[in-house]
Amino acid sequence: MPVFDFNDVKDARNHAECTYTTFNSRESMPTPEKPILLLDNQKCQWKHHSCGVFTNPVKRSSFEFEEDGGKVSADILKIDSRFVSLLRWLGENHINVCLSGKNSEAGYAVYKIREIAFGGGTKLSAEDGFLQFMIERLLASDPPVEIDEDEDREETGDDMRLTSIQSITDFMTCAGNTMPENIRLWARRNLAVARSHEVSPEERRHAQRALSLMMNVQWKSEYFEAIDPVEARRILDEELYGMERVKQRIIETIIQINRTHTLPAYGLLLVGPAGTGKSQIAYAVARILKLPWTTLDMSSINDPEQLTGSSRIYSNAKPGIIMEAFSVSGQSNLVFIINELDKAAAGKGNGNPADVLLTLLDNLGFTDNYMECMVPTVGVYPIATANDKSQISAPILSRFAVIEIPDYTKEEKKVIFSRFALKKVLKRMALREEECVITDEALDTIVDIFEGTSGIRDLEQAAEHIAANALYQIEVNHVKSVTFNSQMVCELLK
Repeated sequence: MPVFDFNDVKDARNHAECTYTTFNSRESMPTPEKPILLLDNQKCQWKHHSCGVFTNPVKRSSFEFEEDGGKVSADILKIDSRFVSLLRWLGENHINVCLSGKNSEAGYAVYKIREIAFGGGTKLSAEDGFLQFMIERLLASDPPVEIDEDEDREETGDDMRLTSIQSITDFMTCAGNTMPENIRLWARRNLAVARSHEVSPEERRHAQRALSLMMNVQWKSEYFEAIDPVEARRILDEELYGMERVKQRIIETIIQINRTHTLPAYGLLLVGPAGTGKSQIAYAVARILKLPWTTLDMSSINDPEQLTGSSRIYSNAKPGIIMEAFSVSGQSNLVFIINELDKAAAGKGNGNPADVLLTLLDNLGFTDNYMECMVPTVGVYPIATANDKSQISAPILSRFAVIEIPDYTKEEKKVIFSRFALKKVLKRMALREEECVITDEALDTIVDIFEGTSGIRDLEQAAEHIAANALYQIEVNHVKSVTFNSQMVCELLK
Protein backbone atom coordinates (compact mmCIF):
# COMPACT_ATOMS: atom_id res chain seq x y z
CA MET A 1 0.00 0.00 0.00
CA PRO A 2 1.38 3.48 -0.85
CA VAL A 3 2.78 5.43 2.06
CA PHE A 4 2.60 9.21 2.31
CA ASP A 5 4.39 11.56 4.65
CA PHE A 6 3.01 15.09 5.06
CA ASN A 7 5.48 16.23 7.75
CA ASP A 8 6.60 19.84 7.50
CA VAL A 9 4.12 20.64 4.71
CA LYS A 10 3.58 24.40 4.87
CA ASP A 11 1.85 24.98 1.56
CA ALA A 12 -1.51 23.28 1.19
CA ARG A 13 -1.02 23.28 -2.59
CA ASN A 14 2.04 20.98 -2.34
CA HIS A 15 0.55 17.51 -2.43
CA ALA A 16 2.64 14.39 -1.90
CA GLU A 17 2.71 12.27 -5.01
CA CYS A 18 3.30 8.58 -4.52
CA THR A 19 4.52 6.85 -7.67
CA TYR A 20 5.18 3.39 -6.26
CA THR A 21 3.48 0.30 -4.97
CA THR A 22 4.86 -2.09 -2.35
CA PHE A 23 5.44 -5.81 -2.50
CA ASN A 24 6.02 -8.35 0.25
CA SER A 25 9.29 -10.24 0.29
CA ARG A 26 11.12 -12.55 2.69
CA GLU A 27 14.40 -12.50 0.79
CA SER A 28 17.44 -12.15 3.05
CA MET A 29 19.92 -11.61 0.16
CA PRO A 30 18.65 -9.12 -2.45
CA THR A 31 19.70 -9.73 -6.06
CA PRO A 32 18.94 -7.98 -9.37
CA GLU A 33 16.22 -10.60 -9.88
CA LYS A 34 14.83 -10.03 -6.35
CA PRO A 35 15.66 -6.38 -5.61
CA ILE A 36 14.89 -3.99 -2.78
CA LEU A 37 13.24 -1.48 -5.15
CA LEU A 38 12.67 -0.68 -8.80
CA LEU A 39 13.36 2.74 -10.40
CA ASP A 40 11.98 4.03 -13.70
CA ASN A 41 14.68 3.70 -16.40
CA GLN A 42 12.71 4.68 -19.51
CA LYS A 43 14.44 8.05 -19.90
CA CYS A 44 17.92 6.71 -19.12
CA GLN A 45 19.72 3.42 -18.55
CA TRP A 46 21.32 3.97 -15.15
CA LYS A 47 24.88 2.91 -14.30
CA HIS A 48 25.60 -0.21 -12.27
CA HIS A 49 26.80 2.02 -9.40
CA SER A 50 24.85 5.29 -9.26
CA CYS A 51 24.95 8.05 -6.65
CA GLY A 52 22.30 10.48 -5.46
CA VAL A 53 19.58 11.04 -2.89
CA PHE A 54 16.03 9.88 -2.33
CA THR A 55 13.66 12.85 -2.54
CA ASN A 56 11.52 13.90 0.37
CA PRO A 57 8.11 12.24 -0.23
CA VAL A 58 6.50 15.69 0.15
CA LYS A 59 7.85 16.48 -3.31
CA ARG A 60 7.71 13.17 -5.12
CA SER A 61 8.64 9.56 -4.41
CA SER A 62 11.75 9.42 -6.60
CA PHE A 63 15.54 9.20 -6.63
CA GLU A 64 17.76 12.06 -7.90
CA PHE A 65 20.81 10.71 -9.72
CA GLU A 66 24.03 12.75 -9.72
CA GLU A 67 24.97 12.60 -13.40
CA ASP A 68 27.72 14.45 -15.28
CA GLY A 69 25.16 16.82 -16.74
CA GLY A 70 23.53 17.51 -13.37
CA LYS A 71 20.72 15.94 -11.38
CA VAL A 72 18.28 13.60 -13.10
CA SER A 73 15.19 12.31 -11.30
CA ALA A 74 13.68 8.82 -11.65
CA ASP A 75 10.37 7.78 -10.11
CA ILE A 76 10.28 4.86 -7.69
CA LEU A 77 8.07 2.13 -9.15
CA LYS A 78 8.15 -0.62 -6.52
CA ILE A 79 9.53 -1.00 -2.96
CA ASP A 80 9.94 -4.01 -0.72
CA SER A 81 7.38 -3.20 2.00
CA ARG A 82 10.03 -3.71 4.70
CA PHE A 83 12.06 -0.77 3.36
CA VAL A 84 9.40 1.95 3.01
CA SER A 85 10.20 3.68 6.32
CA LEU A 86 13.96 3.43 5.76
CA LEU A 87 13.77 5.06 2.32
CA ARG A 88 11.54 7.79 3.72
CA TRP A 89 14.13 8.43 6.45
CA LEU A 90 16.92 8.61 3.86
CA GLY A 91 14.93 11.11 1.84
CA GLU A 92 13.86 13.32 4.75
CA ASN A 93 17.46 13.55 5.99
CA HIS A 94 18.93 14.07 2.48
CA ILE A 95 21.47 11.29 3.01
CA ASN A 96 23.74 10.70 0.01
CA VAL A 97 23.79 7.08 -1.09
CA CYS A 98 25.26 4.87 -3.77
CA LEU A 99 22.91 2.37 -5.39
CA SER A 100 24.02 -0.90 -6.94
CA GLY A 101 21.54 -2.09 -9.55
CA LYS A 102 20.85 -3.60 -12.94
CA ASN A 103 18.68 -2.33 -15.80
CA SER A 104 15.86 -4.52 -17.04
CA GLU A 105 12.58 -4.10 -18.90
CA ALA A 106 10.75 -3.67 -15.58
CA GLY A 107 13.13 -0.91 -14.44
CA TYR A 108 16.43 -0.32 -12.63
CA ALA A 109 16.56 -3.11 -10.01
CA VAL A 110 18.38 -1.88 -6.90
CA TYR A 111 19.79 -4.62 -4.69
CA LYS A 112 22.32 -2.71 -2.59
CA ILE A 113 22.34 0.72 -0.88
CA ARG A 114 25.45 2.29 0.70
CA GLU A 115 25.92 5.70 2.30
CA ILE A 116 28.53 8.03 0.83
CA ALA A 117 29.59 11.67 1.24
CA PHE A 118 29.70 14.14 -1.65
CA GLY A 119 32.47 16.75 -1.76
CA GLY A 120 33.96 15.81 1.59
CA GLY A 121 30.63 16.25 3.35
CA THR A 122 29.86 14.67 6.69
CA LYS A 123 28.00 11.40 6.78
CA LEU A 124 24.97 11.29 9.04
CA SER A 125 24.91 7.66 10.10
CA ALA A 126 28.21 6.55 11.61
CA GLU A 127 30.27 5.97 8.45
CA ASP A 128 27.61 3.82 6.74
CA GLY A 129 27.49 1.49 9.76
CA PHE A 130 23.99 2.45 10.86
CA LEU A 131 22.54 2.13 7.36
CA GLN A 132 24.03 -1.33 6.85
CA PHE A 133 22.88 -2.35 10.34
CA MET A 134 19.31 -1.29 9.49
CA ILE A 135 19.36 -3.02 6.11
CA GLU A 136 20.52 -6.28 7.70
CA ARG A 137 17.80 -6.02 10.35
CA LEU A 138 15.10 -5.33 7.76
CA LEU A 139 16.24 -8.21 5.55
CA ALA A 140 15.93 -10.52 8.56
CA SER A 141 12.41 -9.24 9.32
CA ASP A 142 9.02 -10.44 8.15
CA PRO A 143 6.93 -8.19 5.88
CA PRO A 144 4.76 -5.75 7.84
CA VAL A 145 1.13 -6.66 8.41
CA GLU A 146 -1.15 -4.97 5.91
CA ILE A 147 -3.56 -2.59 7.66
CA ASP A 148 -6.76 -1.68 5.88
CA GLU A 149 -7.32 2.04 5.75
CA ASP A 150 -10.83 2.92 6.91
CA GLU A 151 -11.77 6.54 6.51
CA ASP A 152 -14.75 6.08 8.82
CA ARG A 153 -12.66 4.49 11.59
CA GLU A 154 -12.58 6.63 14.70
CA GLU A 155 -9.22 7.63 16.10
CA THR A 156 -8.52 6.57 19.68
CA GLY A 157 -6.17 7.90 22.31
CA ASP A 158 -5.00 4.51 23.56
CA ASP A 159 -1.40 5.17 22.54
CA MET A 160 -1.27 8.62 24.11
CA ARG A 161 0.97 8.95 27.15
CA LEU A 162 0.98 11.96 29.44
CA THR A 163 4.63 12.74 30.10
CA SER A 164 5.24 16.46 29.70
CA ILE A 165 4.20 19.04 32.27
CA GLN A 166 2.02 20.75 29.67
CA SER A 167 0.12 17.59 28.73
CA ILE A 168 -0.37 16.69 32.40
CA THR A 169 -1.64 20.20 33.16
CA ASP A 170 -4.07 20.11 30.23
CA PHE A 171 -5.32 16.70 31.30
CA MET A 172 -5.96 17.81 34.87
CA THR A 173 -7.85 20.87 33.62
CA CYS A 174 -10.04 18.79 31.31
CA ALA A 175 -10.59 15.89 33.73
CA GLY A 176 -11.70 18.15 36.58
CA ASN A 177 -13.83 16.38 39.20
CA THR A 178 -13.88 13.10 37.28
CA MET A 179 -10.67 12.12 39.07
CA PRO A 180 -10.86 10.82 42.67
CA GLU A 181 -10.69 13.74 45.11
CA ASN A 182 -7.53 12.64 46.89
CA ILE A 183 -5.69 12.06 43.60
CA ARG A 184 -6.79 15.48 42.28
CA LEU A 185 -5.43 17.24 45.37
CA TRP A 186 -2.25 15.15 45.27
CA ALA A 187 -1.74 16.02 41.59
CA ARG A 188 -2.04 19.76 42.28
CA ARG A 189 0.66 19.58 44.96
CA ASN A 190 3.02 17.56 42.78
CA LEU A 191 2.41 19.80 39.79
CA ALA A 192 3.48 22.76 41.92
CA VAL A 193 6.68 20.91 42.85
CA ALA A 194 7.36 19.94 39.23
CA ARG A 195 7.07 23.59 38.15
CA SER A 196 8.93 25.11 41.10
CA HIS A 197 12.49 26.42 40.80
CA GLU A 198 12.88 26.49 44.57
CA VAL A 199 13.38 22.72 44.78
CA SER A 200 16.19 20.61 43.36
CA PRO A 201 16.05 19.25 39.80
CA GLU A 202 15.91 15.76 41.34
CA GLU A 203 12.70 16.62 43.21
CA ARG A 204 11.14 18.11 40.09
CA ARG A 205 12.05 15.00 38.10
CA HIS A 206 10.51 12.67 40.69
CA ALA A 207 7.34 14.80 40.88
CA GLN A 208 6.92 14.78 37.10
CA ARG A 209 7.50 11.02 36.90
CA ALA A 210 4.97 10.36 39.67
CA LEU A 211 2.42 12.59 37.93
CA SER A 212 2.93 10.80 34.65
CA LEU A 213 2.39 7.41 36.30
CA MET A 214 -0.73 8.51 38.14
CA MET A 215 -2.38 10.47 35.33
CA ASN A 216 -1.95 7.65 32.79
CA VAL A 217 -4.10 5.33 34.92
CA GLN A 218 -7.86 5.36 34.29
CA TRP A 219 -9.24 5.48 37.84
CA LYS A 220 -12.53 3.70 37.43
CA SER A 221 -15.46 3.41 39.84
CA GLU A 222 -16.32 0.23 41.71
CA TYR A 223 -19.33 -0.43 39.46
CA PHE A 224 -19.02 -3.65 37.44
CA GLU A 225 -21.16 -4.61 34.48
CA ALA A 226 -23.07 -7.91 34.57
CA ILE A 227 -21.25 -11.01 33.32
CA ASP A 228 -22.90 -13.80 31.34
CA PRO A 229 -22.72 -16.91 33.59
CA VAL A 230 -23.22 -19.22 30.60
CA GLU A 231 -20.19 -17.74 28.85
CA ALA A 232 -18.26 -17.92 32.15
CA ARG A 233 -19.05 -21.62 32.45
CA ARG A 234 -17.97 -22.20 28.84
CA ILE A 235 -14.59 -20.59 29.53
CA LEU A 236 -14.11 -22.68 32.67
CA ASP A 237 -14.97 -25.92 30.87
CA GLU A 238 -12.62 -24.95 28.07
CA GLU A 239 -9.71 -24.29 30.44
CA LEU A 240 -10.28 -26.90 33.16
CA TYR A 241 -11.32 -30.53 33.30
CA GLY A 242 -13.35 -31.62 36.31
CA MET A 243 -12.92 -29.34 39.35
CA GLU A 244 -16.69 -28.92 39.69
CA ARG A 245 -16.39 -27.47 43.19
CA VAL A 246 -13.96 -24.83 41.99
CA LYS A 247 -16.12 -23.94 39.00
CA GLN A 248 -19.20 -23.70 41.21
CA ARG A 249 -17.43 -21.25 43.55
CA ILE A 250 -16.36 -19.07 40.61
CA ILE A 251 -19.88 -19.04 39.12
CA GLU A 252 -21.24 -18.04 42.55
CA THR A 253 -18.83 -15.10 42.50
CA ILE A 254 -20.11 -14.11 39.04
CA ILE A 255 -23.74 -14.22 40.21
CA GLN A 256 -22.82 -12.06 43.21
CA ILE A 257 -21.17 -9.46 40.94
CA ASN A 258 -24.27 -9.44 38.72
CA ARG A 259 -26.53 -8.73 41.69
CA THR A 260 -24.40 -6.13 43.51
CA HIS A 261 -22.32 -4.77 40.58
CA THR A 262 -19.34 -4.76 42.95
CA LEU A 263 -16.50 -7.21 43.58
CA PRO A 264 -16.79 -9.67 46.50
CA ALA A 265 -15.24 -8.62 49.80
CA TYR A 266 -12.83 -11.57 49.66
CA GLY A 267 -10.47 -12.74 46.97
CA LEU A 268 -9.76 -16.37 46.12
CA LEU A 269 -6.94 -18.46 47.59
CA LEU A 270 -6.32 -21.62 45.57
CA VAL A 271 -4.46 -24.22 47.64
CA GLY A 272 -3.22 -27.49 46.21
CA PRO A 273 -0.24 -29.52 44.98
CA ALA A 274 2.05 -28.21 42.26
CA GLY A 275 0.84 -28.74 38.71
CA THR A 276 -2.88 -28.91 39.48
CA GLY A 277 -3.74 -25.83 37.42
CA LYS A 278 -4.03 -23.11 40.08
CA SER A 279 -2.53 -20.39 37.91
CA GLN A 280 -4.65 -21.53 34.97
CA ILE A 281 -7.76 -21.03 37.10
CA ALA A 282 -6.64 -17.50 37.98
CA TYR A 283 -6.09 -16.61 34.32
CA ALA A 284 -9.53 -18.02 33.45
CA VAL A 285 -11.17 -15.81 36.10
CA ALA A 286 -9.42 -12.71 34.72
CA ARG A 287 -10.67 -13.67 31.25
CA ILE A 288 -14.23 -14.06 32.57
CA LEU A 289 -14.12 -10.70 34.36
CA LYS A 290 -12.68 -9.12 31.18
CA LEU A 291 -10.03 -7.39 33.26
CA PRO A 292 -6.28 -6.99 32.71
CA TRP A 293 -4.19 -9.04 35.09
CA THR A 294 -0.79 -8.77 36.70
CA THR A 295 1.30 -11.36 38.49
CA LEU A 296 3.12 -11.01 41.81
CA ASP A 297 5.57 -13.87 42.37
CA MET A 298 6.02 -13.75 46.11
CA SER A 299 8.86 -16.29 46.08
CA SER A 300 11.07 -13.72 44.32
CA ILE A 301 10.13 -10.77 46.57
CA ASN A 302 12.37 -10.59 49.63
CA ASP A 303 11.90 -6.97 50.63
CA PRO A 304 8.62 -5.10 51.30
CA GLU A 305 10.08 -2.08 49.48
CA GLN A 306 9.75 -3.97 46.21
CA LEU A 307 5.99 -3.72 46.69
CA THR A 308 5.72 -0.31 48.38
CA GLY A 309 8.34 1.59 46.38
CA SER A 310 11.18 3.71 47.75
CA SER A 311 11.10 7.24 49.14
CA ARG A 312 11.85 10.14 46.80
CA ILE A 313 14.71 11.27 49.03
CA TYR A 314 16.88 8.79 47.11
CA SER A 315 18.10 9.72 43.63
CA ASN A 316 17.38 6.20 42.33
CA ALA A 317 13.92 6.05 43.92
CA LYS A 318 11.19 4.27 42.00
CA PRO A 319 7.59 3.13 42.54
CA GLY A 320 6.78 -0.36 43.76
CA ILE A 321 5.57 -3.35 41.76
CA ILE A 322 1.94 -2.74 42.66
CA MET A 323 1.90 0.86 41.41
CA GLU A 324 3.77 -0.16 38.27
CA ALA A 325 1.11 -2.81 37.66
CA PHE A 326 -1.58 -0.11 37.67
CA SER A 327 0.51 1.97 35.28
CA VAL A 328 1.14 -0.90 32.85
CA SER A 329 -2.52 -1.98 32.77
CA GLY A 330 -3.65 1.63 32.35
CA GLN A 331 -6.62 1.22 34.68
CA SER A 332 -7.44 0.66 38.34
CA ASN A 333 -9.72 -2.34 37.80
CA LEU A 334 -7.56 -5.44 37.41
CA VAL A 335 -6.91 -8.93 38.72
CA PHE A 336 -3.86 -9.37 40.96
CA ILE A 337 -2.60 -12.95 40.70
CA ILE A 338 -0.40 -13.55 43.75
CA ASN A 339 1.63 -16.68 43.06
CA GLU A 340 3.20 -18.81 45.83
CA LEU A 341 1.81 -16.79 48.69
CA ASP A 342 3.07 -19.42 51.14
CA LYS A 343 6.66 -18.75 50.04
CA ALA A 344 6.63 -15.06 50.99
CA ALA A 345 9.32 -15.43 53.63
CA ALA A 346 10.52 -12.59 55.86
CA GLY A 347 12.92 -10.29 54.07
CA LYS A 348 16.40 -9.16 55.00
CA GLY A 349 15.42 -7.73 58.35
CA ASN A 350 12.88 -5.40 56.77
CA GLY A 351 9.71 -7.31 57.56
CA ASN A 352 7.51 -9.80 55.75
CA PRO A 353 6.60 -8.75 52.19
CA ALA A 354 3.24 -10.52 52.48
CA ASP A 355 2.11 -8.17 55.27
CA VAL A 356 2.29 -5.27 52.78
CA LEU A 357 -0.63 -6.87 50.94
CA LEU A 358 -3.07 -6.41 53.85
CA THR A 359 -4.36 -3.00 52.77
CA LEU A 360 -4.54 -4.16 49.15
CA LEU A 361 -6.63 -7.16 50.18
CA ASP A 362 -8.93 -5.01 52.34
CA ASN A 363 -9.71 -2.73 49.38
CA LEU A 364 -9.12 0.28 51.61
CA GLY A 365 -6.45 1.78 49.38
CA PHE A 366 -2.74 1.16 48.96
CA THR A 367 -0.02 3.71 49.73
CA ASP A 368 3.13 3.69 47.63
CA ASN A 369 6.17 5.39 49.24
CA TYR A 370 7.30 6.87 45.93
CA MET A 371 3.87 8.17 44.92
CA GLU A 372 3.16 9.48 48.46
CA CYS A 373 -0.53 9.00 47.81
CA MET A 374 -3.20 6.45 48.68
CA VAL A 375 -4.15 4.57 45.53
CA PRO A 376 -7.81 3.38 45.34
CA THR A 377 -8.05 -0.41 45.22
CA VAL A 378 -11.83 -0.97 45.10
CA GLY A 379 -11.49 -2.43 41.60
CA VAL A 380 -8.74 -4.91 42.47
CA TYR A 381 -9.67 -8.60 42.64
CA PRO A 382 -6.90 -10.68 44.27
CA ILE A 383 -6.42 -14.35 43.42
CA ALA A 384 -3.61 -16.11 45.29
CA THR A 385 -2.08 -19.56 44.87
CA ALA A 386 -0.25 -21.67 47.44
CA ASN A 387 0.94 -25.22 48.01
CA ASP A 388 0.87 -25.19 51.83
CA LYS A 389 -1.83 -23.19 53.61
CA SER A 390 -0.14 -23.58 57.00
CA GLN A 391 2.75 -21.35 55.90
CA ILE A 392 0.44 -18.34 55.41
CA SER A 393 -0.11 -15.96 58.33
CA ALA A 394 -3.58 -15.83 59.91
CA PRO A 395 -4.22 -12.14 59.02
CA ILE A 396 -3.50 -12.84 55.34
CA LEU A 397 -5.45 -16.09 55.32
CA SER A 398 -8.54 -14.43 56.82
CA ARG A 399 -8.81 -12.12 53.82
CA PHE A 400 -9.35 -14.91 51.28
CA ALA A 401 -12.05 -17.41 50.45
CA VAL A 402 -9.98 -20.60 50.49
CA ILE A 403 -10.58 -23.25 47.83
CA GLU A 404 -8.77 -26.56 48.29
CA ILE A 405 -7.75 -28.14 44.98
CA PRO A 406 -7.13 -31.87 45.35
CA ASP A 407 -4.81 -33.82 43.11
CA TYR A 408 -6.31 -35.56 40.09
CA THR A 409 -7.47 -39.16 40.27
CA LYS A 410 -6.08 -41.81 37.94
CA GLU A 411 -9.18 -41.70 35.74
CA GLU A 412 -9.05 -37.90 35.54
CA LYS A 413 -5.40 -38.03 34.51
CA LYS A 414 -6.24 -40.46 31.70
CA VAL A 415 -8.91 -38.12 30.36
CA ILE A 416 -6.68 -35.05 30.70
CA PHE A 417 -3.82 -36.78 28.86
CA SER A 418 -5.89 -38.10 25.95
CA ARG A 419 -8.37 -35.24 25.49
CA PHE A 420 -6.29 -32.22 26.39
CA ALA A 421 -2.52 -32.66 26.77
CA LEU A 422 -1.89 -34.90 23.74
CA LYS A 423 -4.30 -33.03 21.46
CA LYS A 424 -2.67 -29.72 22.29
CA VAL A 425 0.81 -31.07 21.50
CA LEU A 426 -0.32 -32.71 18.24
CA LYS A 427 -1.86 -29.46 17.07
CA ARG A 428 1.33 -27.54 17.88
CA MET A 429 3.45 -30.07 15.98
CA ALA A 430 1.04 -30.09 13.00
CA LEU A 431 0.30 -33.79 13.51
CA ARG A 432 -3.09 -35.37 12.86
CA GLU A 433 -4.64 -37.50 15.59
CA GLU A 434 -4.54 -40.60 13.37
CA GLU A 435 -0.76 -40.16 12.98
CA CYS A 436 -0.11 -40.64 16.71
CA VAL A 437 -2.34 -43.25 18.35
CA ILE A 438 -2.19 -44.34 22.02
CA THR A 439 -3.74 -47.69 22.90
CA ASP A 440 -5.81 -48.08 26.08
CA GLU A 441 -3.10 -50.25 27.63
CA ALA A 442 -0.45 -47.66 26.78
CA LEU A 443 -2.60 -44.93 28.36
CA ASP A 444 -2.85 -46.97 31.57
CA THR A 445 0.91 -47.45 31.52
CA ILE A 446 1.58 -43.72 31.09
CA VAL A 447 -0.60 -42.84 34.08
CA ASP A 448 0.98 -45.62 36.19
CA ILE A 449 4.49 -44.35 35.43
CA PHE A 450 3.64 -40.94 36.92
CA GLU A 451 1.36 -42.22 39.67
CA GLY A 452 3.63 -40.91 42.40
CA THR A 453 3.80 -37.35 41.06
CA SER A 454 1.29 -34.59 41.75
CA GLY A 455 -0.42 -32.51 39.10
CA ILE A 456 -0.29 -33.05 35.36
CA ARG A 457 2.97 -31.40 34.30
CA ASP A 458 4.72 -34.75 33.99
CA LEU A 459 1.85 -36.00 31.82
CA GLU A 460 2.18 -32.94 29.58
CA GLN A 461 5.91 -33.61 29.20
CA ALA A 462 5.13 -37.26 28.40
CA ALA A 463 2.71 -36.15 25.68
CA GLU A 464 5.42 -33.91 24.24
CA HIS A 465 7.93 -36.79 24.23
CA ILE A 466 5.53 -39.27 22.60
CA ALA A 467 4.38 -36.81 19.92
CA ALA A 468 7.99 -35.87 19.10
CA ASN A 469 8.89 -39.55 18.72
CA ALA A 470 5.92 -40.11 16.41
CA LEU A 471 6.94 -37.12 14.30
CA TYR A 472 10.52 -38.46 14.11
CA GLN A 473 9.34 -41.87 12.88
CA ILE A 474 7.03 -40.30 10.30
CA GLU A 475 9.68 -37.96 8.90
CA VAL A 476 12.75 -40.24 9.13
CA ASN A 477 11.33 -43.75 8.75
CA HIS A 478 8.59 -42.57 6.37
CA VAL A 479 5.76 -44.36 8.15
CA LYS A 480 2.22 -43.09 7.79
CA SER A 481 1.30 -43.33 11.47
CA VAL A 482 2.61 -44.61 14.81
CA THR A 483 0.57 -46.61 17.31
CA PHE A 484 2.10 -46.69 20.79
CA ASN A 485 1.50 -49.78 22.92
CA SER A 486 2.39 -50.35 26.55
CA GLN A 487 5.90 -51.64 25.84
CA MET A 488 6.75 -48.73 23.55
CA VAL A 489 5.76 -46.04 26.06
CA CYS A 490 7.67 -47.87 28.79
CA GLU A 491 10.84 -47.83 26.70
CA LEU A 492 10.26 -44.22 25.76
CA LEU A 493 9.39 -42.71 29.15
CA LYS A 494 11.32 -44.80 31.70
